[in-house]
Amino acid sequence: MAMDVVDYEIFGNEMQYVEVELDPGEAAVGEAGVMMYMQDGIQMDTIFGDGSAQQSGLFGKLLGAGKRLLTGESLFTTIYHNEGSGKRRVAFAAPYPGKIVPVDLSTVGGTLICQKDSFLAAAKGVSLGIAFQKKIGVGLFGGEGFIMQKLDGDGMAFIHAGGTLLEKTLAPGETLRVDTGCVVAFQPSVDFDIQYAGKIKTALFGGEGLFFATLTGPGKVWLQSLPLSRMADRIVMASRVVAGGGGKESTSLLGDDD
Repeated sequence: MAMDVVDYEIFGNEMQYVEVELDPGEAAVGEAGVMMYMQDGIQMDTIFGDGSAQQSGLFGKLLGAGKRLLTGESLFTTIYHNEGSGKRRVAFAAPYPGKIVPVDLSTVGGTLICQKDSFLAAAKGVSLGIAFQKKIGVGLFGGEGFIMQKLDGDGMAFIHAGGTLLEKTLAPGETLRVDTGCVVAFQPSVDFDIQYAGKIKTALFGGEGLFFATLTGPGKVWLQSLPLSRMADRIVMASRVVAGGGGKESTSLLGDDD
């Protein structure tokens, strides 16, 4: 299926959104719950599956929906298509602080592997599939990294990285050891594995868990400094501290004012 070629602009710093410009007849596909606004003339349709197999019958739709279900996403995707006579815009917002990463799939070999919660939107025609990690270590201990999304096509895709973004091109044989939650995306040429942290004292008291990811080149990788899971854990811990403090909304090192 031919990809729609879309123009875009990214706004903001810590809380970004991407504005996609659609010519008449063009369309974009967005993850559920990320649409910010759309101009008059854009029609919104909720479809079954990922939006890339709409001409392949019921089986294609079921296959696309099944892929999304395995990655923990909704069975449905939303397509925004321009039914007007001129250019129209639709915007997609990041779900938490970080950076929106535009990736032209044609420049990375036509395929990108990414964390299942990092996809925001793409040009219609980009296929949203699954990428099982074949190595048993990744499957048993990879956590979020076990089942990842695979974006296929030659169009533009937009993914989200929490906190500060790091883009790095690994040379052949070059390896990075990374917290599993900090991996946002990588090219299929990059080898992704899980490695034991080493000394049991480090694993138990180091605060970084028993395992970390290894990314070995060649290929490009995208990393995030603030995984959603890490931010959620800190919020939960902070709420427990507040709840254990007698229900006070705020505390001070200097004590109460009264």
